[in-house]
Amino acid sequence: MKWIYIAAGIALYVKFMVLPNPAADLSDLSIVESVVQDTGVPNAVSGIIFRNRLYDTIFEVVVFTIAIMGAKFLLADEKPFCTIYQFTDKPSIVLARLGATIAALVGIELAIRGHLSPGGGFAAGVAGGTAIGLVAITSSFQWMQGFYKRWQAARWEKISVLIFIVLAVITLTG
Repeated sequence: MKWIYIAAGIALYVKFMVLPNPAADLSDLSIVESVVQDTGVPNAVSGIIFRNRLYDTIFEVVVFTIAIMGAKFLLADEKPFCTIYQFTDKPSIVLARLGATIAALVGIELAIRGHLSPGGGFAAGVAGGTAIGLVAITSSFQWMQGFYKRWQAARWEKISVLIFIVLAVITLTG
């Protein structure tokens, strides 16, 4: 197998040295103007990022989904070692739930306007996850589990990922 790699490397070297590289005549075409015209954004760098952002988002969703499925598979048989501690004093619970409400509202706002800047959707996910975490540390395990099962959150998670991937593929194909 090593000889095949060496032969491929030599063939590639010979190709670069012997065969000419046909260069296109781009003297009358400005790449920056072309990107600005195609995207409708006056900043060419933002235009390039916006054009390629959907690919980035698709692969982020796929990677995070696979990571979550893998973590769930690996931790399925684990039993917690210790007691789960939660807030018990009323002022902490009230402040944490107020913070959860604010984080949820910020997450919704970022989700609505997140497409306007690269990384906006990630920030929305962080804010939403913070809201869920704050509610989780102020609520009992039984209440959280009942809420999760009553609203069939696992099913909605899967459905939303599939809908996103289908819409992204439709958008990419034209």
